[in-house]
Amino acid sequence: MTDKSHRLYAVVLALVVFFVAWAAVAAKPWATAKTDPRITALALREQRLHADATLVQRVAAQRMAAYQVALKQRQAQIASARARSLQATPVSTASVQVAPAATASVRVVNLPPLTITRTS
Repeated sequence: MTDKSHRLYAVVLALVVFFVAWAAVAAKPWATAKTDPRITALALREQRLHADATLVQRVAAQRMAAYQVALKQRQAQIASARARSLQATPVSTASVQVAPAATASVRVVNLPPLTITRTS
């Protein structure tokens, strides 16, 4: 008599091998995955934004450097003007009077609106 359980195991094993091979072929591991055009466009936009950000930082740094130079010049002008002012008006320490701080006057102006909207 022939044992039928060996045949059953052989059939089950053959089916498992068949389905595993089928899944491996269906997955197409040899095919290269095509990139999504949206991801490519996103990468290009990221590169452009990075280049723009670098340009903006460079321009801001140049403007800040120019501002620092102008500020130092202005501070030097103010210092020289103060020195000339102190030299022009000699003040004795005994008769120094402190002037009250100048207060800015506030003026409230009611102007008509710049645009007039009318509904029909």
